[in-house]
Amino acid sequence: MKKYILFSIVVFATIMSAHAYSYQMGKVSKIEMVNDDYERIPSSELTPAVVEEILKEYPTSKLGAAYRNSKGIFKLVMVLKSGTRRTVYIDPYGNWITNKKR
Repeated sequence: MKKYILFSIVVFATIMSAHAYSYQMGKVSKIEMVNDDYERIPSSELTPAVVEEILKEYPTSKLGAAYRNSKGIFKLVMVLKSGTRRTVYIDPYGNWITNKKR
C-alpha cells in the first residue's frame, strides 16, 4: 500500500511540474528592431580628416565597412590586427563620437 501511495505522489508531482513548466515556455519577450539610419558608403567618400584620424588611431587595422547617416556622422567597422571587429563613430571633421552623442 505504501508503494502505491508513494507512486501516486511521484506521478502527481511529475504532472504538476510538467504543467508549471509549460506556462513558463509560453512567455515571449519583446524584441525591438532599431534602425540607426546609416547607409553603407564606399571608403572613397570618407573625408580626409576622418582618414587621418583612422590612420592615427588604428594604424594596423583595416576598414571593414563604412556607413554614413543623415547628420553626416560616419559609422566605421574596423577589423583589428587580432581579427576582432570594433565599431566606432566619427564626425566629418575627425572628432570621435561616444555613444551618448550619437
